[in-house]
Amino acid sequence: MGLVRTRVMAHYLATSDAADAFAAAFRIPNFLQNLFGEGALSASFIPVYAGLLAQDDPEEADRMAGAVGALLALAVSVLVLAGVLLAPILVDLLTPGFEGAKRDLTVRLVRILYPGAGLLVLSAWCLGILNSHGRFFLSYAAPVIWNLAIIAALIVGGRSGSMFRVAEFAAWGSVVGSALQFGIQLPAVLVVARRIRPSLAAASEHVRTVARNFGPAGLSRGVVQVSSYVDAVIASLLPTGALSALSYSQILYTLPVSLFGIAVSAAELPAMSGATGDEAMIAEHLRRRLDGGLRRIAFHVIPSAVAFAALGHVLAAAIFQSGEFTAADSYYVWGILAGSSVGLLAATMARLYSSAFYALRDTRTPFRFALTRVGVGTVLGATGALFLPELLGLEARWGAAGLTLAASLAGWVELILLRRAIVRRIGPIRLDPGYAGRCWIAAGAAAVAGVAAWLTFPLRHPVPAAVAAVGLYGLIYFVVAAAFGIDRARRTLRLF
Repeated sequence: MGLVRTRVMAHYLATSDAADAFAAAFRIPNFLQNLFGEGALSASFIPVYAGLLAQDDPEEADRMAGAVGALLALAVSVLVLAGVLLAPILVDLLTPGFEGAKRDLTVRLVRILYPGAGLLVLSAWCLGILNSHGRFFLSYAAPVIWNLAIIAALIVGGRSGSMFRVAEFAAWGSVVGSALQFGIQLPAVLVVARRIRPSLAAASEHVRTVARNFGPAGLSRGVVQVSSYVDAVIASLLPTGALSALSYSQILYTLPVSLFGIAVSAAELPAMSGATGDEAMIAEHLRRRLDGGLRRIAFHVIPSAVAFAALGHVLAAAIFQSGEFTAADSYYVWGILAGSSVGLLAATMARLYSSAFYALRDTRTPFRFALTRVGVGTVLGATGALFLPELLGLEARWGAAGLTLAASLAGWVELILLRRAIVRRIGPIRLDPGYAGRCWIAAGAAAVAGVAAWLTFPLRHPVPAAVAAVGLYGLIYFVVAAAFGIDRARRTLRLF
């Protein structure tokens, strides 16, 4: 649904000043969601809450959850107020290349979006409780309502004929959608955790444990957010359209990250956190969960990365190309997306390794490695975005592709560090090179077939061309993977 939302936004805003302003404004209050939201809260809250449930102590679990929820709401409220008041300073600091009407619009959008970001943090608290009780569907389906609210606002705002007005309507739609996303989960939380009562009491040892773990986890997410801000600062110095095109490519990039990386990691975290027994038994349990999770991620993410590199222009055209969004914009997004595809597998597997550390109540190790990734990515990103295009004789706007390539290389550095550290903790665990190699070969064969189909397809309209090229790509991948003996591909083909 996020993909659909971005497709509608591309129709109305393309790579205009209004699109740049919305992309920048959306990142600034997103700091709250990244610092306090799903990633950090899940890492610190779910292991403790799920552990209490596994010990058959639901009363203490709910008491702790109520205290964490109340403290979280208080902290977020203060930060939302500060964000609204300091919006002009934040915009000048994080988008120094914006001036005049573009800068003024960004300030207005930040002030509108901040309360919605606060509500999304509370939604993440609901997610942590529901996931710990084995309820995954509602918490991950709830964002559909948020996306639908923005889409509806875009359609209504689109009638105004002003791109700036469309951007403002979209921001208000985000706030309404955030309230709906929180509101639809809260009744389910009260059903599975009936003893929850809001409280600011932080004396409980379990609350203090969550707070201690939240610090490094929040800092880890904050470091990642700093990286996002640095990218926005650099992109704001590039020609108009760079920041919005970067956002369009990221929505495509995050689709497999969400479907496979986040989905597998979110499902595995409560399962890994509930491990009991001595140290050897827990280590064996984690190795088994990691092995299965890495295989599931690789099977889907490897072909996703190859598809982005080989057919990114086809995907971008099919999804975004209409209205103000042109074929040239599709190729521009493809170039940026190709840089991201290099690190797609590393980014998704790193999430699973981080979940294993969180299950071990260790949030500091992932923080250190996230800090390393951001440092490497910042240095490489600034070089790739601001200097590499000129050295290669390219237009300055292609610096956005340098940003994504730098982030990919930094992601591989983080993955290597995480894998080495977890091996030292629980013993050998890694994705079987033979299994991954078969996936890469199958994806390569599929890419050849997909590109050939696109080149020979008689209808050049983006949607049917994409259906032919990407459809054949997917079919060939599953057929070749099944021929290589990959059970997951064989089971999928049997469905047909």
